[in-house]
Amino acid sequence: MATKLAGFAKYAWMVLAYNVGVILWGATVRATGSGAGCGGHWPLCNGQVIPLAPQAATLIEFGHRVSSGFTLLAVLGLVVWAFRAYPKAHPARLGAGLAAFFTLTEALVGAGLVLFQLVAQNASALRALSVAVHLANTFLLLASLTLTALWASGGRPVRLRGQGWAAWWLGLGLVGVLLLGISGAISALGDTLFPSSSLVEGLRQDFSPTAQFMIRLRVLHPLIAIAVGILVIVVAYSLGSSGPDARTRRPLARALAGLVAVQWLAGIANVALLAPIWMQLLHLFLADLVWIVLVLLAATVLAQTTSPPLPVDYPASIHSKKAF
Repeated sequence: MATKLAGFAKYAWMVLAYNVGVILWGATVRATGSGAGCGGHWPLCNGQVIPLAPQAATLIEFGHRVSSGFTLLAVLGLVVWAFRAYPKAHPARLGAGLAAFFTLTEALVGAGLVLFQLVAQNASALRALSVAVHLANTFLLLASLTLTALWASGGRPVRLRGQGWAAWWLGLGLVGVLLLGISGAISALGDTLFPSSSLVEGLRQDFSPTAQFMIRLRVLHPLIAIAVGILVIVVAYSLGSSGPDARTRRPLARALAGLVAVQWLAGIANVALLAPIWMQLLHLFLADLVWIVLVLLAATVLAQTTSPPLPVDYPASIHSKKAF
């Protein structure tokens, strides 16, 4: 395994970091109610390629579309580079391909939100469902980019067969964090659509028998966060202290446990401060980090141990000649 990250690996980590930024910008669109900034037009903005004399909401929405367009180009570059630099057996090809697929589905979901007017002040159940689908797709995209970067950095392919209870517990943790993210996204939408002027008013809304379903979820989300957080911490420390890769697992396990604790504190602050936009973005950023580190830990624990890692960032012809 190379001691320095090769060019493709560095690029893959950069694409991952850039996508986190795009996700936060997308959350800004939702939090500011700017989803209808380009009207009901897609991919055009108010019927124009570049909006003229735009309002603030238009600038926010159009900026998100532009940044998402750069994501598509960056991921396409990732795919082309992966297929040129690595042989068929290298998992970086698989990761890049999955990243391209989820980038395209991400664009389709975003287009659907605009074309079906599931933006701005729309408080329907269909919008909540679309938010859940959007969050799930976003997390799958982040997982694909994370695995691509890990495998390009010398990580071994994942093997599920024969992993025993470790695979089941990690799978449960991943599903739990995914569901937690979905409940958080819908809860954040509720904060945007039904803001409270005080903590007391917010609690009154939450426990009202006639409360809208998104408001009721604001009560359930913290409970889900506590349960899933405890599960993730237990799994992290159980799997992060043993095995042939304990030296790699242990820092990931500690980072994951620390992020969960910080996320709990951020959640409390978010409620106490009545969910200001900057706090929502910080909360989402921490959620993305929890997911990324959990994916890294799972991939490390479930990595193949019967063969050494494949070489990184060499042309396929060099691989075939075994000149590495």
